[in-house]
Amino acid sequence: MKNIRNFCIIAHIDHGKSTLADRLLERTRTIQVTEGQMLDDMDLERERGITIKSHAIQMEYELDGEKYTLNLIDTPGHVDFSYEVSRSIAACEGCLLVVDSTQGVQAQTISNLYMAIEHDLEIIPVLNKCDMVNSMPEVVEDEIIDLLGCKREEIIRASGRTGQGVDEILRAVVERIPAPTGDENAPLQALIFDSVFNSFRGIIAYFKIVNGSIRKGEDVLFVNTKKKYSADEVGVLKMDLSPRDVLHCGDVGYIVSGIKTATEVKVGDTITAVARPCEKAIDGFEEVKPMVFAGVYPVETEDFENLRASLEKLQLNDASLTFSPESSVALGFGFRCGFLGLLHMEIVQERLDREFNMNVITTVPNVSYHVFDKHGVMKEVHNPAGMPDATEIDHIEEPYIRASIITRTDYIGSIMTLCLGKRGELVKQEYVSGDRVELYYDMPLAEIVIDFYDKLKSISKGYASFDYHPIEFRPSKLVKLDILLNGEPVDALSTLTHVDNSVTFGRRMCEKLKELLPRQQFDIAIQAAIGAKIIARETVKQVRKDVTAKCYGGDISRKRKLLEKQKRGKKRMKEIGNVQVPQKAFLAVLKLD
Repeated sequence: MKNIRNFCIIAHIDHGKSTLADRLLERTRTIQVTEGQMLDDMDLERERGITIKSHAIQMEYELDGEKYTLNLIDTPGHVDFSYEVSRSIAACEGCLLVVDSTQGVQAQTISNLYMAIEHDLEIIPVLNKCDMVNSMPEVVEDEIIDLLGCKREEIIRASGRTGQGVDEILRAVVERIPAPTGDENAPLQALIFDSVFNSFRGIIAYFKIVNGSIRKGEDVLFVNTKKKYSADEVGVLKMDLSPRDVLHCGDVGYIVSGIKTATEVKVGDTITAVARPCEKAIDGFEEVKPMVFAGVYPVETEDFENLRASLEKLQLNDASLTFSPESSVALGFGFRCGFLGLLHMEIVQERLDREFNMNVITTVPNVSYHVFDKHGVMKEVHNPAGMPDATEIDHIEEPYIRASIITRTDYIGSIMTLCLGKRGELVKQEYVSGDRVELYYDMPLAEIVIDFYDKLKSISKGYASFDYHPIEFRPSKLVKLDILLNGEPVDALSTLTHVDNSVTFGRRMCEKLKELLPRQQFDIAIQAAIGAKIIARETVKQVRKDVTAKCYGGDISRKRKLLEKQKRGKKRMKEIGNVQVPQKAFLAVLKLD
């Protein structure tokens, strides 16, 4: 066990984690690196150049004549996937904190670092991209020293592209990161930190053994779900699964036990032996808290059950996705899904389409609110359609977040304007280094879920980095804004919005819908309403046939008779006709600006 090292790589998005991981794999001769980012094996990851799933892989390394087993977990950098990072950190004793020497310390670097410190990990700072022309190693080293309080010689200068510093990193992993602690003879205790679905073998769970050992063919118990299985195959994670007869304390590996149902494997659960069970489960794992909720509906109603099966399989691979069934007047049956953020929502939608061939409609994302009635009873509302009548509501509380924005001093003014426009309150500001400042804001989560991040990036020319965590629910003046088409409310387009923004928001919604709705043979009235009060209106004009074309000459009464007949037909059509809202309209509401 003294020769095992478990470590992960954490960094802000695009600081070169996956490229550095490639160099480590190449240096330890684990695999032949044929193309960039070997661990990012999903098409989506390759296309977007981001890591979505954390990946575990085992490397063999020899130092001073001794052989070491290194278990590496490469993690995502985007704020939406911080749950993946927290699970990887829980399975490790140390981490490489990678900082881009051309960009310096950014928001996600700091938040991932705090997560690692909470778990008492040994932190090895690595300065990446040192071969770049615009790298500023001395300046960034000063930032890291301020942040970590480490010595300058502890920081390793490296480059994922050229392979500089890779040997020093491997030596530091062996020398600085402690070996896993645990009792080989105690009852089996293993922490599940990830799971994947394989269509031939069922669910494969990845775990780290904290105490004891596990053998092939042994009967095991999953503590939280109380389910018993036989360990058909256990092994370690190379580029593919590599079977072993027995795994010992401190090892990271996988178990195949023919589990068919997605809900039976919970990430963070403890595996123990049926013959000698452990006394209690491993603690320190929290349930994921979704931030953004949106309805996901199949385009064809009969695909509802297929969508359920697809979401369950996807949930295995992405434990932070939560969903529950719901129905809507406009869209039929579907699911209310909880996501960690907008990128996460976009990725899930894309994966449903690619991996499961599901064509879905997603409604406007929103957050959950606490609604208190006149008797002081609290109800949690995830969806504007579930709001009680306005006369019964005493007050509404909405979730607030603490946002930390790191930016160059040139952009402070425009970023403050943006945050104030989103109802943000400045908590404090601190200078990170000469020309970089960190701003802390308390903001309503609802204001940042749609387009805040995009706007922040554009006004700071891509320099500002953003991170947030939920703090509490606070009372707020919110109203439900309904969109009516010919007097019928479209529940998928209704939103909860702040009183001050409601009129301008309603007006913009109506104008946008007027552009997007196809013309019918009757007028379509688009109205925005708060309760019974209409605050904005637009009309989509009808398409008309010229019925008087065949009348040439003769009496005017003949023309009038034809026009009256057309008018009666239009009136009848309006009564029985209904307006179809295209998917484009739902998406357009997200991009109102």
